[in-house]
Amino acid sequence: MGLLTLGTPLSWEDTKKWSDHVRKHGIQQLINIYRRLKDRHGDVLKWGDEMEYMLVVMDEDTKTARLSLNANEVLEILEKREKESPRDYPASWHPEHGAFMLEGTPIRPYGHLMEHLNMVEANMRLRREEILSVLDQKRGETVLTLTSFPRHGCPGFTDPEVECNPTVNPESRSLFFPDAAISIHPRFRNFVRNIRERRGEKVSVNIPVFKDSNTPKPFKETFPIDDVEANRNAKDDHIYMDYTAFGLACVQCTLQASDLGEALRLYDQLAPLCPIFLALSAAAPVHRGYLADTDCRCNIISQSVDCRTREERGLEPLKHDKFVIPKSRYDSIDCYLTPEAEKYNDIDLVLDQDICQQLQDAGMGRSLARHFAHLFIRDPISLFSEKIHQNDELETDHFEAIQTTNWQPLRFKPPPPNSTIGWRVEFRPMEIQLTDFENAAYVVFIVLLTRVILFYNLNFLIPMSKVDENMQEAQKRDAVRQGLFWFRKEVLPPYKSGLAAGSDSQCNGGWKEDDKEYTKMTINEIINGKAGGFQGLVSLMNSYLETVDIDVDTRCSVQQYLRLIQKRASGELMTTARWIRSFVQNHPKYKSDSVVSEEITYDLTKVADEITKGVRACPELFGTPRTRSKVSLSSEGQKKLRKETPGKADIDVLI
Repeated sequence: MGLLTLGTPLSWEDTKKWSDHVRKHGIQQLINIYRRLKDRHGDVLKWGDEMEYMLVVMDEDTKTARLSLNANEVLEILEKREKESPRDYPASWHPEHGAFMLEGTPIRPYGHLMEHLNMVEANMRLRREEILSVLDQKRGETVLTLTSFPRHGCPGFTDPEVECNPTVNPESRSLFFPDAAISIHPRFRNFVRNIRERRGEKVSVNIPVFKDSNTPKPFKETFPIDDVEANRNAKDDHIYMDYTAFGLACVQCTLQASDLGEALRLYDQLAPLCPIFLALSAAAPVHRGYLADTDCRCNIISQSVDCRTREERGLEPLKHDKFVIPKSRYDSIDCYLTPEAEKYNDIDLVLDQDICQQLQDAGMGRSLARHFAHLFIRDPISLFSEKIHQNDELETDHFEAIQTTNWQPLRFKPPPPNSTIGWRVEFRPMEIQLTDFENAAYVVFIVLLTRVILFYNLNFLIPMSKVDENMQEAQKRDAVRQGLFWFRKEVLPPYKSGLAAGSDSQCNGGWKEDDKEYTKMTINEIINGKAGGFQGLVSLMNSYLETVDIDVDTRCSVQQYLRLIQKRASGELMTTARWIRSFVQNHPKYKSDSVVSEEITYDLTKVADEITKGVRACPELFGTPRTRSKVSLSSEGQKKLRKETPGKADIDVLI
């Protein structure tokens, strides 16, 4: 989650005046944290997930499904329950961008025991049940985990219905998204206004439309004649959007490392996996009532929060701004952080040289200093008057104001002040899935994979430009089955190259620096391996599971999670995007014209709700799983935890 400060939000004009102040003190706050905690060691693994939920109301009589704008009322009830039972309550709740959205996390982080992997799905299920218990289900209210609501941005997509046009939307000036659908938390409204004002115009989002047999050629929408920006920016054969909130829902995972070095290493090793898991979790093939020719949301959000000016986008010569910036503040990462990975940093990094030198003078390594100096070329996008002047020894809000508004698929997170929380890495590329089983599977896979990375000293590094290329490949339609991704041929060190079945000791590249150490692979080959070639991630994970103490119930659940990812990778099971696309195209009311009508959306939403609640099977999406997930540790697990961490209360809020 981002920084959720409360206070009086500043306009962009006032925020801009304080930008240098925020950067200066933000970097000093970072230096203070670094000096104080760079030598901290011995933290145990703690981890957790973040789930973003959508509130939907379905009307059977009118065959409509709408986004319900009552998230604030629901949030108030859930937060009250959380405060009344802080030790026993399963979740912690937070506002999200939309007035129809909630964010939920486990109230306490999971720990280092294998048995903790078996608690994720049960906790996710409890969170969903908590939300449902507050909703008026008789009225058709429900909660779904959809990456993109199909008719988000279409006329009448909210409940209650709100007029939507630029003249009544002073914050967004959007044709499609009413200001009333923005969360009441001041941070989000401030984002919307300040992104637009900093950019100097509305954001412009264009996503290629899926061209079906009856799709108009060219596909071209008609907009009000007085909306100059829409008529100028909308491209033929593209779905046009002009707002920040399209395709926001995802599932994220944050892990605490044992120390700074381990956190840096995990960040680097997870970087090449971001596009792989973006493709595996693809869940967003419909936007603004049209089928898109892409399956993921990343390029949508990248365009929708792009606050760069025309000068920063390279459209005009630099006159008022300092940098030409190649990417939006929501985009792929640009560099690895460890010295041994620096040789793979082949992307020209735009950075503030003075900040980079200041950080190195404070003792920070060159690669990490360059990372933060790159993030800090951005302005803060949301400030509160009450938080302008801070104690840099005790507070980090200025650092977080820029750190948390660089929305990348990985985030390196220093410890917060006055906390026992350590150095962390947040894995952020995955799109959210329909069911708790699926979401738990993706989270558990990533957490378990980090243990395998550390245990076997795996090396996934490839040139950063290839990671960038993979991120674009991952968003293509049916990338899991059709795409080819750059990946390392051999990830084990030479002395362990024969460990897993299918490994080839003759191509164990180790740490060599030549173009033979990576090649293009299918996702199936990356996950499941290839005879005589790469051994596959799951093979390595199964080898690791043979070496650890794991109870029968946890092993049962974990194997089903691994099997889901394996079968998604092979194409035997559909991705969520492929399933949604198939549902739309096979609907009796679909006219092969790329239009996802209200009735199709209603039927899709209804089926998704039934699948989520377990009243409808969907074997083509996730098989027929029967996990043994539990809400708490077994008595044996509790004994282990007490023995290994005597007297230590596990109450930190990790995320």
